[in-house]
Amino acid sequence: MKTIIKSPIITEKNTLHQAAGVYVFEVDKSASKTEIKKAVEVGFKVKVAGVRTANARGRSKVTKMGLTNAPHWKKAFVKLAAGEKIAVFEGA
Repeated sequence: MKTIIKSPIITEKNTLHQAAGVYVFEVDKSASKTEIKKAVEVGFKVKVAGVRTANARGRSKVTKMGLTNAPHWKKAFVKLAAGEKIAVFEGA
């Protein structure tokens, strides 16, 4: 079985999304929206209202050793039902 949710993404911009009940996760590239929804509902015991996804392009970087490439990855914007919160993001 593949791991669908890899890690939460906690940035300043994503913290502003939390006020609207939207949380951002790095997810498996082949995961569908319904798989992500089920994984969040089971893993965090919350009710999910909607899921949006975005494929992020890996960037190239020039270092002293030459050119390196970061891999492409996928992120999911998960909107929770009214009144729901995830403790990982709240610092609890």
